[in-house]
Amino acid sequence: MEFLSSKPLLITDTILRDAHQSQAATRMRLEDMLPACEILDSIGYYSLECWGGATFDACMRYLDEDPWDRLRALRRHLPHTKLQMLFRGQSILGYRNYADDVVDSFCAKSIENGIDIVRVFDALNDPRNLEQALRSVKKYGGLAEAAISYTVSPIHDEAYFLRLAQELAQMGADSICIKDMANLLSPMAAYSLVKRLKETVTLPIHLHTHDSAGTGAMVNLMAAVAGADIVDTALSPLAGGVSQPATESMVAALKGTLRDTGLDLSRLGSAAAHFRTVSASLEQAGFLDSRVLRVDASALIWQVPGGMLSNLIAQLRQIGREELYESVLAEIPSVRRDFGYPPLVTPSSQIIGSQAVLNVVTGKRYQMFSKESKAMLRGEYGQLPGPVNPEVLQKAGIREEDRITCRPADLLQPELPASREKYKALAQREEDVLSLALFPQVAEEFLIKKDRWSNSPPSIGFMFFH
Repeated sequence: MEFLSSKPLLITDTILRDAHQSQAATRMRLEDMLPACEILDSIGYYSLECWGGATFDACMRYLDEDPWDRLRALRRHLPHTKLQMLFRGQSILGYRNYADDVVDSFCAKSIENGIDIVRVFDALNDPRNLEQALRSVKKYGGLAEAAISYTVSPIHDEAYFLRLAQELAQMGADSICIKDMANLLSPMAAYSLVKRLKETVTLPIHLHTHDSAGTGAMVNLMAAVAGADIVDTALSPLAGGVSQPATESMVAALKGTLRDTGLDLSRLGSAAAHFRTVSASLEQAGFLDSRVLRVDASALIWQVPGGMLSNLIAQLRQIGREELYESVLAEIPSVRRDFGYPPLVTPSSQIIGSQAVLNVVTGKRYQMFSKESKAMLRGEYGQLPGPVNPEVLQKAGIREEDRITCRPADLLQPELPASREKYKALAQREEDVLSLALFPQVAEEFLIKKDRWSNSPPSIGFMFFH
């Protein structure tokens, strides 16, 4: 099998974001990152994914760090490398749709504070939920990477993804990302999809996968053979399992080939040596469980991401019904089919999983609905990929004429003026307003603490800002 491209394969390393989000509950601190920045900046990565996703919330909620301060610090210490973030479309970094003015301002401030590339995705693959973010990223000088949430269903065949890529390209995307959040993309399917995408659109193709089912490195390799321009990997101390395949392994596999990355294994080894100590600290603190490193092929059977599995276990444990785990797993594909085959990624994975738990625990399917389930069925999150089971709509008390058919954000009024007024005594800058708009309770508690400590410096030995 011959390489379909002779260009060096570009590498995005996720060590500063998705790697520790996936393996260590997003608990890596800025002080763990900064000592490695000089060597990371010298490696020659296409980009470093370092912000967005769950990091914004986790910084304030668990680490007593301001996410905006983190971004500015990383920008100062990584002057030669593009910085990348993950952005949930109209949901930004939260769990509901926000008004267009919040999306626009968040894009502006992210780029102003140091982000170069914004990967924008939508859990339902509804392009309307990407429109504003893509437009705003480009308006403020960032690179807009539009992501396809990859999944497997009777709806989601190769032709579906090709049509979606064409639509995203027409919307002004600078690159297309295949976002395989559950390692469902098989190596041969990756080869075929990348090859067809390269024939269909003229944009760079960026592949993001995980190694949950043990096929991540094979998926990346076959994508490289098919002509993918960029792949996501993670430095080895936080690679594999529910994280991305290892950077060093990918670089070594392609060394001396047409797609040689050109990256220096010794420099990668120096960076990895630092993160081995960080990984050990995270494990000692109880944030890194060896189970996240295991190959679990159940995702290929149930099509459930690893993070969703752990969430289901936690839900059942909370109500003392862990014995129902297998029954809930078996129910998830049925709920997903009834809901029109949404991809299982935040927030749809949580919604489908919780509904499956309700169906099994009550012993009667759809006797109870969560408010999020009803919102998804009504169309508040966007257009579901396939038709919804009409019996489920009836049980949820939703008439067909009540379902939303427009872009959901068109129903939202501007939010920032009210947020600025509400928090004028607390917010010292526009970034604070945005933090409060996305996470009102968490950000308010954090900013009150931040203000108190800035006026009364903590004792020596307590590091609040790094």
